Amino acid sequence: MVGIVSYGAHIPRLRINRKTISSAMGWLNPTTLPGEKAVANYDEDSVTMAVAAGRDCLSDLEREKIEGLYFATTTSPYKERQSAGIIATALDLRPEIRTADFTDCSKAGIAALLSACDTVKAGSAKNILLCASDRRPAKAGTNQELIYGDGAAALLVGDSQVAASLEGYYTLTYDFMDYWRAEGDEFEHSWEDRFIRDEGYIKFITEAISGLLRKYELNIKDFAKIVYPCPYIREHAAIGKRLGAEPSQIQEPMLASLGDTGTAHALMMLVAALEAAKPGDKILLAGYGGGSDALFFQVTEEIEKMGDRRGIKTNLASKQELTSYEKYTFFRGLLNVERGARAEESEGTFTPVSRLWRERRAILALVGSKCKRCGTPQYPPQRICVNPGCGAVNEMEPYRFSDKKGHLLTYTGDNLAFSPSPPQIYGTVDFEGKGRYWFDITDCELESLKVGMPVEMSFRRKYLDKSRGISGYFWKAVPVQV
Repeated sequence: MVGIVSYGAHIPRLRINRKTISSAMGWLNPTTLPGEKAVANYDEDSVTMAVAAGRDCLSDLEREKIEGLYFATTTSPYKERQSAGIIATALDLRPEIRTADFTDCSKAGIAALLSACDTVKAGSAKNILLCASDRRPAKAGTNQELIYGDGAAALLVGDSQVAASLEGYYTLTYDFMDYWRAEGDEFEHSWEDRFIRDEGYIKFITEAISGLLRKYELNIKDFAKIVYPCPYIREHAAIGKRLGAEPSQIQEPMLASLGDTGTAHALMMLVAALEAAKPGDKILLAGYGGGSDALFFQVTEEIEKMGDRRGIKTNLASKQELTSYEKYTFFRGLLNVERGARAEESEGTFTPVSRLWRERRAILALVGSKCKRCGTPQYPPQRICVNPGCGAVNEMEPYRFSDKKGHLLTYTGDNLAFSPSPPQIYGTVDFEGKGRYWFDITDCELESLKVGMPVEMSFRRKYLDKSRGISGYFWKAVPVQV
């Protein structure tokens, strides 16, 4: 049996109400879509969100047993550097694994899911972790600015302890130009909305799902949930009616609370469906982009053994409204502002690539050391134990701090240093189980911090080395959302 063993998701904490966008740009393109959308913070991108979703998926599993990682996105920070390798390193997976990037199309997430299932079914790996994530840029005043949200999903595909087994699939491929982005384009191009709706989403998803039903002699009423993306609310409902499904069978697309998250969207909807699934349920999943893929899963009793996940529900509930459109555009790189001399110095940050390679586990995976003699954890990794009562030399073993919670020992709000969201906040964290280090603090306001409050680690973009085209990543502290 091959299928989904575990799931996870990440939704950025920041949300912007579409009325905020419309009040600033509505004279160009009045919004017809209600609600809000998720907005990645200035230090989040498709890679950091994928790491967060992957951590959620693997929260109670042994990472040493993961045999592969596939990553799907249309917004990789690199044109030539495998993002799956960055994510695998940040998750502290062993190097003897298979990695691959899937890109260039919004159905890349579904394609990666099918490939992961094929890999496991063929016996090439016992399991594959799939992460899908997008932070798509949109030009101010466009429909995309109103529709697109940011987020990530992660699925562990395996051949044992399967919570939702893959029972079949049906695939369609069409060279259909709805959205496209050529080499050198910052923003995507699109054709007319009515053409995309009527000739694309409605026809392709309906055709793929109908093909799957015929192939396996199924009825649409057999499914507890039917999952498919469509950024147009009326047309999303119309697809369900065309298929003859009841409204209760259609998975809510989260357009008014999340937005369309590209390669991750159908998989995030699948995670939401799995959160409410019961043993025996059948779930139908369809993607969109260059055609459509339709898959159907059978939920097993293993779903009831799933540990706590942040998933979709908890992530949706944990939010803060971004009330400034100007701040939103600055975070998206659309607004050029004066940053001051200190920012100019930081923008010239040099990345020592050789050192990054040698210390990759310490930097990207936040792995320190633990003394074998006295059990003291320490970061950065040391050869000599920092415990004054021990002092052991070369008696260390790796110790991962990224999945440890901590408490804020000290903190500072720095109004002199440049920050996209001032003040720059940093402080010292005492980890549960011992260990101490100082970190930038993000996803919070200075006034909300208190000494002793619980924090957790979050993989973020620390800086952008523009002259060399390098995104520098490290870990930051985030207050635990209660």
